[in-house]
Amino acid sequence: MNSSDTSSSLLLPASLTDLSEKRWQIFAEQHPSIAQQLSQSQLSQFKQAIALSDFVFKSAQQAPDLVFALFNQGLLDNKDDFVMPNYQALLTDLLNDCQDEAQLHRLLRRFRLQQMVAIAIADMVLDVELDLSLACLSSLADELILASLNWLTIFCQNKWGTPVNAQGETQVLLVYGMGKLGGKELNFSSDIDLIFTYPESGETINCRRALDNQQFFTRLAQKLISSLHQVTADGFVYRVDMRLRPFGDSGPLVLTFNAMEDYYQEQGRDWERYAMLKARLVGDSPYHDTLSTMLRPFVYRRYIDFSVIDSLRRMKMMISQEVRRKQLVNNIKLGAGGIREIEFIVQVFQLIRGGRDKSLQQRRLLTVLPLLVDVGEINASSRIVLEGAYRFLRRVENIIQALDDKQTQTLPDDDINQQRILSILNIANWTEFLIILQEHMDAVHQEFDLLIGIESPNHQAQDEHWTTLWLSRWSDEESIAWLEQENKPWRSDKVWSLLSDFRAETEKRSLGNRGRQVLEKLIPMLICHIQDKTQSEVVLERVLHVFNKIITRTAYLELLFENEGALKQLIHLCQASSWVTDYIAKYPILLDELIDPKLLHNPPQLSAYALELRERMLRIPEEDLEAQMEALRQFKQSQQLRIAAADIANVLSVNQVSQHLTSLAEAIVDEVISLAWQQVAQRFGVPSSCADAQSVTHHNNFGVIAYGKTGGSELGYSSDLDLVFVHQSERDEMTTGEKSVSASQFYMKLAQRMMHIFNTRMSSGILYELDMRLRPSGNSGVLVVHLNTFAQYQHEDAWTWEHQALVRARMIYGNTLICEEFANIRHDVLSKERDLEQLKEDVKEMREKMRSHLDKSTHDLLDIKQGVGGLVDIEFLAQYLVLAYCAQYQSISQNADNIGIFKQLAEQSILTTQESAILGETYQNLRALGHQASMQNAEQKLAKSGFEQQKVIESLWHKYLQ
Repeated sequence: MNSSDTSSSLLLPASLTDLSEKRWQIFAEQHPSIAQQLSQSQLSQFKQAIALSDFVFKSAQQAPDLVFALFNQGLLDNKDDFVMPNYQALLTDLLNDCQDEAQLHRLLRRFRLQQMVAIAIADMVLDVELDLSLACLSSLADELILASLNWLTIFCQNKWGTPVNAQGETQVLLVYGMGKLGGKELNFSSDIDLIFTYPESGETINCRRALDNQQFFTRLAQKLISSLHQVTADGFVYRVDMRLRPFGDSGPLVLTFNAMEDYYQEQGRDWERYAMLKARLVGDSPYHDTLSTMLRPFVYRRYIDFSVIDSLRRMKMMISQEVRRKQLVNNIKLGAGGIREIEFIVQVFQLIRGGRDKSLQQRRLLTVLPLLVDVGEINASSRIVLEGAYRFLRRVENIIQALDDKQTQTLPDDDINQQRILSILNIANWTEFLIILQEHMDAVHQEFDLLIGIESPNHQAQDEHWTTLWLSRWSDEESIAWLEQENKPWRSDKVWSLLSDFRAETEKRSLGNRGRQVLEKLIPMLICHIQDKTQSEVVLERVLHVFNKIITRTAYLELLFENEGALKQLIHLCQASSWVTDYIAKYPILLDELIDPKLLHNPPQLSAYALELRERMLRIPEEDLEAQMEALRQFKQSQQLRIAAADIANVLSVNQVSQHLTSLAEAIVDEVISLAWQQVAQRFGVPSSCADAQSVTHHNNFGVIAYGKTGGSELGYSSDLDLVFVHQSERDEMTTGEKSVSASQFYMKLAQRMMHIFNTRMSSGILYELDMRLRPSGNSGVLVVHLNTFAQYQHEDAWTWEHQALVRARMIYGNTLICEEFANIRHDVLSKERDLEQLKEDVKEMREKMRSHLDKSTHDLLDIKQGVGGLVDIEFLAQYLVLAYCAQYQSISQNADNIGIFKQLAEQSILTTQESAILGETYQNLRALGHQASMQNAEQKLAKSGFEQQKVIESLWHKYLQ
């Protein structure tokens, strides 16, 4: 080695110099021969690198030959000599003699380690430009993906043939890089988000047994993911995230061009437009123009698209909520003025103007920024602010991640890592660094607020009168007298008692200065808003009940103070419903939903719950079951709050509320099955009859039958789910995994996994109470039965009450075949010839048994549900008439809801039109009264004197059942 080599040198503080020497000592003892190869300047650089980065030190210990090859080749001698290597040529040579997948995995991982060390040293020690670092990181990812894909394509073609279309043209797998990979802005330790597609359907040729192209490319894609994502003794190449693909986790792994186009035209969501802004085909491809032309209309509208501003505001709100929920501090990506805000500013202009101004249809942020000045969307000074901040924040992000190859955007709180950042950036101390950082982030946030800021109310105008009362230390008599003089429609003694008790409670709790300051402003605001309301002391009591749950969580207090609309919405909901008050108090995270009151008065379409839930689940790492379970519970709670708000605002009738709650439950059941399926399939494979399915949902032989309120689409806010699980596997069918089990055992484990997801009590409660007692043989029966066994039990062993229950049953999950088979079984059972006298006795006996145990009626009050002439009497009458007459009039088995049943009974003249109308109307009225009582946490009773239809229902009961 030439000892006269020169290189740039950092001045390390004492703590890092000590660390450098200790690590060098360890390394030199472990690898003495390699250590002697370095020149003085290279040794200096190496020592700096291992002091600055745990990743470089660990890599050098793991693969010293690879790391020192970088120095021997002179790649890291100085800043000016560092250029992007020809990764493609290097990988081509490296994989030339690769024999099998295990060797492929090892070669890729070692190559990635070597090149990432080079980039880390270039960034941290040589201080190369940010643009070069990002370009190297992105190009390295591209070439690793392509090298693996090319090798695996040949490997798969040798194994399963060459995929062709109908014209015999060879088909290829194409890889879309999304996010920062798509924009060639990859950070140091980033996941890579990918989408796979291929041109046309067809099948493989030149093989013993032809494979469908979909199957071929699915297998190839799985191998590609494994080659990059799988953790081996050599580590991994990249964490691969496929959740941005059409339909997310439940969608097929690969799609044809046509299927992609259909999806984005018919089902593409706002967030997917943002995602597709940066989508890029990895590598050169003749299909590039075809795909770009196909997807461009989805991303870029021909007209100026101002709707995206509202969409952007909602997305920003979601991120703010996420920061609050996860207590994120010092986050340079998600915090106010962070990287995400800069990206939003650029993307919103791209989406608004990109359809008309094609120059803006670029993927790289730093390319688009000056173009926004050219087209007049931002001024030159804004560009300087945003570009300067972006470069600084991205540099800091890369440094943080290169410290230990970890995906993080949070500033370190330990001294050694802070010293590393300061040394690399040549900043004197941490305080100075934080000042520079804050200046950048404040400037960005100011630009962001100018574009899509959400204005806060002017709190200075709040009535200081109530502040005086809240902060006073007067006696009770003085405080009550102060309240009396206001002549408000409240009981002053009650109001002061509530405020005084709440204040005493806050003094026992550890709020911290910030929390107390916010509360000092929030309580007067609250009094201002409720002072003229009817029953204002009741409203105050309810709102303070919520406040009691959040007083130590300053972020929530600030949310209500900074968003006056959210506070008003909370007051409105608490005024309307005691149940909603308790619900928000139990799950304070729901306060985030109050930020945009428009959402609360606009419940989604019934069919949209599944899509919204899928979007929510896409953001969670698929291996993080606890986060998935938490997200399911939070989704249910937020959607139930939306439904309740629409209910309170009379946007939804009682029947519509039940339909929404039922659709929500069905969407959650679907998602739980998908999660449980993935987990069980990882351990055991899947039943062989499902092996070729492109998607879990409705492509397996599992079914869920809903009974009772779920079956009749009449769920309430606190209803449990009456479910029965069935399967339709083949005899002796086994699963495909290495640890193979019978298909029936697989479905049993699937059901157990589902029950775990539903029933586990977390900080956000359980998901739903599951009632499985209606399965064959009840609690002593197996958890999942074969559909044939279910049919046999219903025909041969079921009691009358079980046939009554079947009247209100429907399949809520299952493929077409299993749904049709269940419908046939249900119809056959309900339409059996029955001894009417025996049927009457059975129904009456069951009804009296229930009434004796459950009826809470008194002399003057009727139990809405169990009392004479109440809801259960009406339900039993419907069930009896279906069982009695279905053999003769088979169409009456069509419906599982009571209103639908009464209409069918009238159409067949089993009931008169008047009887059907009275039963239906009374049933709906009683449900509405019960619902109102539930919303106020009141007893489900009504005055007998006010229930005029009771005698009519009693007479109909006697007419048909005596």
